[in-house]
Amino acid sequence: MIPRFRDHAANERTYLAWVRTAVAIMAFGFLVERFDLFLAYLGRSGSASPPASSGVFSPVAAHHHLHAAQVVGLALIALGVVIIIGATVRFVHHRKTIACEEEVGYGTVVGDGLLALLLVCFAAFLGIYVYHQLMTLG
Repeated sequence: MIPRFRDHAANERTYLAWVRTAVAIMAFGFLVERFDLFLAYLGRSGSASPPASSGVFSPVAAHHHLHAAQVVGLALIALGVVIIIGATVRFVHHRKTIACEEEVGYGTVVGDGLLALLLVCFAAFLGIYVYHQLMTLG
């Protein structure tokens, strides 16, 4: 029997939850990039296009919109990769700590604070992005 099996299993479940979250963020980034490309294609192939004076569907605005979607999509994919790397480092560290016989502290406030700051920045970024998209369409 493996000593402290429950602790190792809990560590592995936590690692898999982080990986699952990272894959979801990466998929969302892929969706943002490809769905905007699809919308740009539909906008160009439409038979009734608004006049260029409106500014919303001008070629310059369409290119800027497509570039922004690519940047946002790639940033989300990169964020997913960073989360997987961080989760792997955390998993290996906790695995060694569980196997160790001496008593150690669980963690620091710095890690929790950085995670909370990252989530707040991510939520603000998505909110600004959605607001910008609504203003572009409306």
